[in-house]
Amino acid sequence: MIRKMISGMTAAGLSLGMASAAFAQTGPIKAPTADQMATMVNKGDVAWMLVSAALVLMMSIPALALFYGGLVRTKNMLSVLMQVLMIVSVAALCWVCWGYSMAFTGGSPYVGGFSKMFLAGVSTSTYAATFSNNVYLPEYVYVIFQMTFACITPALIVGAFAERVKFTPLMIFTVLWLTLVYFPMAHMVWYFAGPDFLSSNTSDAGLIYGWGGLDFAGGTVVHINAGIAGLVGCLVIGKRLGFGKEATPPHSLTMTMIGASLLWVGWFGFNAGSGLESNAATALAFINTFVATAAAAVSWSVVEQIKHGKPSMLGAASGAVAGLVAITPAAGYAAPMGAIVLGLVVSPICFFFVTTVKNALKYDDTLDVFGVHCVGGIVGAIGTAIVADPSLGGQGWIDYTVFPAKAGTYDMVAQIITQVKAVCVTLVLSGGVSAVLFIALDKTIGLRPTEEAEREGLDISEHGERAYNM
Repeated sequence: MIRKMISGMTAAGLSLGMASAAFAQTGPIKAPTADQMATMVNKGDVAWMLVSAALVLMMSIPALALFYGGLVRTKNMLSVLMQVLMIVSVAALCWVCWGYSMAFTGGSPYVGGFSKMFLAGVSTSTYAATFSNNVYLPEYVYVIFQMTFACITPALIVGAFAERVKFTPLMIFTVLWLTLVYFPMAHMVWYFAGPDFLSSNTSDAGLIYGWGGLDFAGGTVVHINAGIAGLVGCLVIGKRLGFGKEATPPHSLTMTMIGASLLWVGWFGFNAGSGLESNAATALAFINTFVATAAAAVSWSVVEQIKHGKPSMLGAASGAVAGLVAITPAAGYAAPMGAIVLGLVVSPICFFFVTTVKNALKYDDTLDVFGVHCVGGIVGAIGTAIVADPSLGGQGWIDYTVFPAKAGTYDMVAQIITQVKAVCVTLVLSGGVSAVLFIALDKTIGLRPTEEAEREGLDISEHGERAYNM
C-alpha cells in the first residue's frame, strides 16, 4: 500500500513540468505554489507526526539507553548511557547540517546532493510531499521526524561492542558512518519525488525504491544497517577480557524491562508515523506493531520453555524487540494475522542466532545486536514480500507513476527477489564501509581502552564517574 519516506519538496525547487493531479488542466501544466500547498496541510497529520517524532526520540533516550544499560555490568552502565546520549546529539547535528540534504534531495539514485545543507531553503513556508496526492506536511515536520531515525540507528550499533570501546573514536565513527552509510541508504530506500510529481519524472527516486523495494519503516535502513555494522565492530575490536571464562551477567534486568517497554511504546511512532498521515493506514501499522510484538514475545518464551524448561524475562524482552524489528518493514503492508505470523516466526530464528550460531562461531556480540537487529531485520525484509500479498490479506503496493494511483498486480516471487537484493545491498554497503572505518580508527587513534581501563570499567576510565555510589 504505502511506501515510506519521500523528499521534502519546496515550491521554489519544483520544475514547471512536475504538477499535482489536482492542478493538471488542459494546456500548460503548472506546479502548485507554496500557498496552494499550504491549503493541503492537515493539522491532524501535523500533530500526529510531531507526536511520532517525540516517540521515536524516546526510543533512543531513555528506552534504548536503559535497555542496553541494564544488560551490561555495573562498572559500564554510565558509559552506555553516555554513548547513546551523545550519539543521538551528534547525529541530530549531522542531520540538519548535511544529512537531510544527502538523504532527501534528488539527482542520483545513490545519494542526494547538498542543495539543502544547513537546511538551506527550508522554512515555515516550504512543504514535504506525503504518499497521497494533494496532501503535504510542513517541511520542518518531515525534517524532524526523519532526524529521529538518523539518531537511533547508530545508537543501536554500540550494543555489539559495549564495555570495550573508547568514547572519542566511537563519536568519530558515528559521524563518518552516518555520512557514508546511513544517509546514502536512506536515500536509496526511501527517496522519491512524491506522488504528485512523478508523472513527468519517473526516474526521480532512490535506487532500491526504484526497484520497487518495500521498507515501510526501516528494516534495511535501520536494523540490518546497524546490525551488520555492529557485527563488524565487535569482530574488529575483539572479545571482552574474560569472554567465555568469566561470568558477565546483566546488572539490572529491571532497567532492561523498563527500556524494552518504552521501546515498544515508542515504536508506535516509529512504525505508525511512517505513513506520514493520520488515517486508516496509520491504524493498520499501529495494530500490526502491537500484535507482531506480542506474538514474538510469546514465541521466544515458548522456545525457552522447550529448550531450558523455564522462560526468562530477558528472553521475553528480547523476543519483543525481535518482533518490533521484524514488523518494521512490513507494518504498513501486512494484515494483522500476517503480522502475527511474522512475529511468531522471527523469535525462533533470532534465538538460534543469539545462542547456537553465536556460541559456535564464538564472536562477542555483547548485546546481540547482530542476532536480533540484523537477523530479525532480514526476516522482516524478506517476509514483507510474503505478508504484503493481497491474496494473504496484505495491502500490495501502489504504482505512483500512474495517475491516479492504482493498485499494481502483485508478484510475490518477484517481490521476494527485490527484497533479497535490497538486503544484499545493505549488508555489502554497511558491512564493507564499517569494516574500513573500524580498521582505520583502530590503526590510528585506537578503538579499545587499555586492559587496565577495561577491567576498571569504562564509567571511571572514560568519564570519571560512576553510575552508582557504592
